[in-house]
Amino acid sequence: MSNSDTIVRTAHTATAVLETVGVDKSFGGVDAVRDVDFSLAAGEIRALVGENGAGKSTLVKVLTGVYPPDAGEIYFEGEPVTFSRPLDAQHVGISTVYQEVNLVPLLSVARNIFLGREPRGRLGLVDVDEMNDRARAITSRFAIDLDVTEELGRLGLGAQQMVALARAVSVESRVVIMDEPTSSLEAREVATLFEVARNLRDEGVGLVFVSHRLDELWQLCDSVTILRDGRNVHSGAMADLDRLTLVSMMLGRDVDEVVEHGATEFGDSHLQGRDPVLSVSDVEVRNRLHGVTFDVRPGEVVGLAGLLGSGRSETVKAVYGALHSQSGSVEVAGRRIKPNSVRGALRASVAMLSEDRKAEGIISDLSVRDNIALAVLSRCSRAGFVSESAIDRLVETFVRRLQIKVSSPRQKVRELSGGNQQKVLLARWLCTEPTVLLLDEPTRGIDVGAKSEVQALIDELAEQGLGVVLISSEMEELVEGADRIVVLRDGHVEGELDGATLSSSELLAALAGDIATADALAQEHADG
Repeated sequence: MSNSDTIVRTAHTATAVLETVGVDKSFGGVDAVRDVDFSLAAGEIRALVGENGAGKSTLVKVLTGVYPPDAGEIYFEGEPVTFSRPLDAQHVGISTVYQEVNLVPLLSVARNIFLGREPRGRLGLVDVDEMNDRARAITSRFAIDLDVTEELGRLGLGAQQMVALARAVSVESRVVIMDEPTSSLEAREVATLFEVARNLRDEGVGLVFVSHRLDELWQLCDSVTILRDGRNVHSGAMADLDRLTLVSMMLGRDVDEVVEHGATEFGDSHLQGRDPVLSVSDVEVRNRLHGVTFDVRPGEVVGLAGLLGSGRSETVKAVYGALHSQSGSVEVAGRRIKPNSVRGALRASVAMLSEDRKAEGIISDLSVRDNIALAVLSRCSRAGFVSESAIDRLVETFVRRLQIKVSSPRQKVRELSGGNQQKVLLARWLCTEPTVLLLDEPTRGIDVGAKSEVQALIDELAEQGLGVVLISSEMEELVEGADRIVVLRDGHVEGELDGATLSSSELLAALAGDIATADALAQEHADG
C-alpha cells in the first residue's frame, strides 16, 4: 500500500461535541499544525496519533486554550468558541489529563481533586470533612486505594495519574482529553482507566485518547485521527485499520518499507571476550536494593527488566550516585568510582538519562542550545570565560546528528514535542563523550516514529563501543534492543536472560519470578 499526502477535510456539523475547522498554529516560523480539521462526537472515543512532531500535543493545547490558533475555528457543541486560557475550556466542559501530572505535589489528594472549587461552609472556609468525603467517593469509583488526606507528591506516578483523571472527570465534563495517560500506570491501573473511559463514553462524554502504545488503540478507541507533519492525513474507524497500515500512515511510508525497517537481527557474538566497561557489585540500598550485581561490556546493551517496584530505576540511580547506597561498589573500565557521588560518576564518564524528563531533565524556560550545553560548559570555557562559538559548534553538531526538529537552537525547549525534548537530553549527555550511558525509559511517552529513531541511536552508540544500560517497561523493546537482560524482583537480581535467544514468553516467565521456566523456554528456543 502506498500513502498519499491527501489532507482530510470534514464539513462543519452541529452533531460534533468538539470540532476544529482549518486550524493553524506555528512557532518561530515552523508549522506545528496546519489547516487541521478534527471532529469528536458525543459518546465517542477517538484516538489521536502521529509520530513526534506531528502536532498532537499542539492540537490538544489549542483545543484546551493553552495556545490560541493562528487561524481556523473551534466549535463546541455546534457553537464557535474562543479560549484565551485553559480555564475557559474547563468552564465549557473540556478537561485534560496530561502525560506529565500537572497537579500540586505538596497538597493532599483531596485538595488536588477539588483545587479551585473546594466545598465551603457558611463562613466561606473550606469544608475539609466534606471535601475529603467527596474525594473518597470519587477515588472509590476509580478503585484507587489511597488516603485522600496524603500529600500527592508522596504517591507514585501511577497513583498521581489516576488522581489527575479523577479530577478531570469530577467536573462532569462533556469532553475529556487524555494525553498519554497510561505511560506511568500498571496493568491493573490501565484496566481501571479503560473501564472508566468506556463508562464515560456510555454516558455520552466524548474522549480524545493520545497514546504511543498502539495496542491500546484497538482495545479502547472507536475511531482515529492521524497527524503527520502537522496535518490530518487520515480520519476513520479504528476497526478499518491494521497495525502496519496505521504505522505506515504515521510515517508516510509504504507498508513494505515499514516491515523492512522493523526487521533487525540481534546477537552478542561480537561481545565475547571483552572486559566489562561497567561492573556493579553487591549494591545495597536500604529497603530498595539487595546485593544487586551485574556488568556491561563495551558495545553491549544490557536491559534491566522488572515490574514496578522491582528496583530498576533505583539501580541506575545508585550506579550514578544519585541514590545513597549503604554498601557495594561500582567500577568503570576497571577503576572504582567514588560511591554516592554524581560528580564522581560524571568524572568516570558515566551519563544518565532520567525517566522523568520534565522534573529531572529539561529546563523548560531555557533554549535547546542552553539545555544541551549545560553538561559541557567547563569544556567550552577558557580562563573562566565561556566560548559561545564553541558551544554553537557543539550544539549544531548534535542537533544535526540526532535530527532534532527545531526552528533554531535558540528555540525554547518547552515548545518541542516530547520526542525532540528526549533527543535534546540525549544530546546533552552525548556531548560529554560518555563511556557508560544509563537510559531510564528513553522512549517513554514518545510515538513509534521517534521511538524507532531513539532505538536506532542506542544501537549506533553501542556499535561505537559505549556500554548501555536500558530500562523499559515494554517487553518488546527490551527483547529486540538488548544483548542481555537482567531481571530484577523486589530489589534482587532474579536472573539473566540472553538477548540472542530471548523471547517475550521467556521474559514474561522471568518477570513472574519463574526463572526455571524462562531457562527452559530459552533452551527450547535455542534447540528449535
